[in-house]
Amino acid sequence: MHWVGNGFPVRSVFDYNGLGRELSPFLLLDYAAPHVFRPGKEKRGVGAHPHKGFETVTIVYQGELEHRDSSGGGGKIGPGDVQWMTAGRGIIHEEFHSADFTRQGGTLQMVQLWVNLRSTDKGAPARYQTLLKEKIPSVALPDGAGSLRVIAGEYDGHAGTAQTFSPIQLWDVTLGAGKTVTLPVPDGHTTALLLLAGEILVNDEGQAEEGDLVMFKKEGNSIHIHARAETHFLVMDGEPLNEPVVGHGPFVMNTDEEIEQAFEEFQKGQMGVLDG
Repeated sequence: MHWVGNGFPVRSVFDYNGLGRELSPFLLLDYAAPHVFRPGKEKRGVGAHPHKGFETVTIVYQGELEHRDSSGGGGKIGPGDVQWMTAGRGIIHEEFHSADFTRQGGTLQMVQLWVNLRSTDKGAPARYQTLLKEKIPSVALPDGAGSLRVIAGEYDGHAGTAQTFSPIQLWDVTLGAGKTVTLPVPDGHTTALLLLAGEILVNDEGQAEEGDLVMFKKEGNSIHIHARAETHFLVMDGEPLNEPVVGHGPFVMNTDEEIEQAFEEFQKGQMGVLDG
């Protein structure tokens, strides 16, 4: 675990210099396991900083965050809510605990996933999507096994509201103890899951516990999950981009020259400014 700013105690499950190179279009996954913050007055989080070339997806399970960026996007998200920020050609943003959460204290649990963009989309205008819990479809799984929230993509005819640049499925799944589910995934896609709680048997052979990342081969059209206890996991599935990945800090591009250009654009103030 390491701290991002003074508000996010996270574990980098993978990043673009390691396993992220095998998990295209996914670049990085930071998981903030449940952490109790005492009531306070000081702002907690990360101040203004840039990004370029990809998207950030923040899912809050406990706690409350406030976001603001140079595209004019922003808002407050709490348990079950998601924010999907496209850095595209460049953005400046900040993320803090909400004023109420800071004052009252409580437990924070969240995930932030970085999703790569095709080279042709890295110059897209920055944008921000707020996906509130009540707008995210929740689908009952067969045989009363549990439920699946469709953050992006589709499941059983239910489409998520997130707008994506490449085919992506992001599912938030809960399974009851002793229950089993078979989830359809496209052949050739990158598929992985992060186990947030519980214990599972994967494809009748591999075991995983809380905090584990499960990576699947790209062959086949389904994954099979059996919950040995009450279980919660995040499924990430996407079409590989098959393009070079060159990352440095908050920028992910295709070449070293593009990274140098990103730093120059930031230094010249070309990624925008935050009001106030």
